[in-house]
Amino acid sequence: MHPDVEKLVEAGRIPREVGVALSTLAPGKFVKHKAWGSGQVTSWDLAGGKVSIDFEDKQAQEMGLKFALQKLEALDDGDFAAQRVGQLDELKVLAQDDPIQLIRKTIESAGGSMTADQIERELKGSVVEEKAYKKWWDATKKTLRENRAAVVPPRRNELITMRDPDASPAKTLVEDYGQAQTLKTRIKALDAIQSDVILFKDEPELLKEVFEDVGTTSKKALKLHLGDALNLLACRDEVVDSVEGLELSDTDFRIADVLAREGQRVAGSIGEVPVARQARLYEAYPQAFGETWVDEILRALESTGGRGVAEIAKLLKKEDKYEALEGHLIKLIASRSATPDVLIWLTRERSGLAENVFSLEIGTAVLNALERDSLDDGPRRASRLQNVLLDDKELITDLVKDAEELEVRHFSKRLLSNPVYQDLDKKSLMARVIKARPEVEDVVAGAGEEQVDESFVSSWASIQARKDELEDIVKNQIPQNRKDIQVAKAHGDLRENFEYHAAKSQQAVLMRKQGMYEKDLTNVRGTDFKDVDTSLVNIGTIVTLENADGEAVYTILGSWDAIPEENILSYLSDIGKALIGKVVGDQVEVHDFKTDKEATFTIKSIEPYVK
Repeated sequence: MHPDVEKLVEAGRIPREVGVALSTLAPGKFVKHKAWGSGQVTSWDLAGGKVSIDFEDKQAQEMGLKFALQKLEALDDGDFAAQRVGQLDELKVLAQDDPIQLIRKTIESAGGSMTADQIERELKGSVVEEKAYKKWWDATKKTLRENRAAVVPPRRNELITMRDPDASPAKTLVEDYGQAQTLKTRIKALDAIQSDVILFKDEPELLKEVFEDVGTTSKKALKLHLGDALNLLACRDEVVDSVEGLELSDTDFRIADVLAREGQRVAGSIGEVPVARQARLYEAYPQAFGETWVDEILRALESTGGRGVAEIAKLLKKEDKYEALEGHLIKLIASRSATPDVLIWLTRERSGLAENVFSLEIGTAVLNALERDSLDDGPRRASRLQNVLLDDKELITDLVKDAEELEVRHFSKRLLSNPVYQDLDKKSLMARVIKARPEVEDVVAGAGEEQVDESFVSSWASIQARKDELEDIVKNQIPQNRKDIQVAKAHGDLRENFEYHAAKSQQAVLMRKQGMYEKDLTNVRGTDFKDVDTSLVNIGTIVTLENADGEAVYTILGSWDAIPEENILSYLSDIGKALIGKVVGDQVEVHDFKTDKEATFTIKSIEPYVK
């Protein structure tokens, strides 16, 4: 209790509890007002019942003692708000010379942790100039992280915690991992451990708790975050391999356990793992699947990314299982089911690992993949594949130089009719074909003549269905897409606005479909398939084929009438083209869907199609 107040209490003029409260307003004491901030009492007049206070933004403010007791909060001398008043000049110097110490003082005065927003309220405009604060804070935050002086989360509303200044660098990294609240931040913290793994050379035991948590966390994450779980396990294994004498226990959860448990679901998630770690995941296949590991990893080939294809090929070569890969690739190429990533790898490795399977069939498979991609809804998935033919100046030459002339002609026609490439690109690519195989130069001239008539035939019902689809695109889907784009724009920053980018991507799809439908409806000719000439295979006929293995029946209709699962085919399909114009008794070679091979049939009968 202040001596002046003590006298009043002893004289019986005021109660002791009032004297205790009054002593918090003695000259030199620090106080806080809700509106005016922190201040220091400069003088008081006990007889007159007044007190004078210098606040941060309001100097020599005079208040009644009774009112001051009601409105002011007493501050300890060590409170940062009090220091900001009594030691402001020293704090400003600290902000420039030792920002880490300033942050430590600020946070410790608040009990050991504060958010970035709370720190800003304490420092901005008083200790650090308002206009310079953002730059100062960004630099300070970077220094805090680099020196590991504090745990600094990515979000401003999460608590920043100061570390023990005497803790070893290895221990601070482990503390960072322990502070991580989400799977993503755990991965980031484990990455930091891997980057400075040499710090654990003398303290490897610090990692035991981390490894236990990695196993537990990855198990829980398998269902919803399989890629992140694999990434976490792969990063842990990198740390284990980097620290001499450090090993996993027999009970630790491993990558092979994930592969065995999740099966083919894993293949689609491996692409989410950084490319530098993907090899580690594929190397776990033998341990996970035993004798069947080759079959499992070949199935994974069809759903993995470009780096995955390369890693699988290298592993199979290393394990002397490469013949299985070659057989699988040949099957994928023949069935036109090779993914863009597989096709890109085949072209890049044509003089290396893929040398034995490289042929013009790969070029045809590339064109097929591009055509399918152009017709699919959604974002384009084969743009990299499209650029492969353009950018690799020697690829076309390598594809056609040893092929049969008939095959080169077929490939050239497919190239000229491909809807993905612009006319200038087609001319450039065909120039490469002709340079390597001059004998097919006439294909270009023929293509020019054929392109004069772009008309084709389809049923009236299919034409009406296509018109209905175009009307829906123009009247419903495109207007709705415009609204979606405007709504997404309102969400803010377009750089990381998923809804906006998805809506813009859909806009491109709709514009492309509208243009394609309008062009096709201009060129299509309708038919009802009546009075068809059955002396030969025509549009609107049912053709029965036979060979030693049995019969096959195909219905040949218009361009938009195909139902492949019912053997109803377009006259422009490969089988349709092979049959059109043939008569009973003619032999034709068509693709047998059952055996996935070319087969020779004899035309047994030709009948009119009746709807």
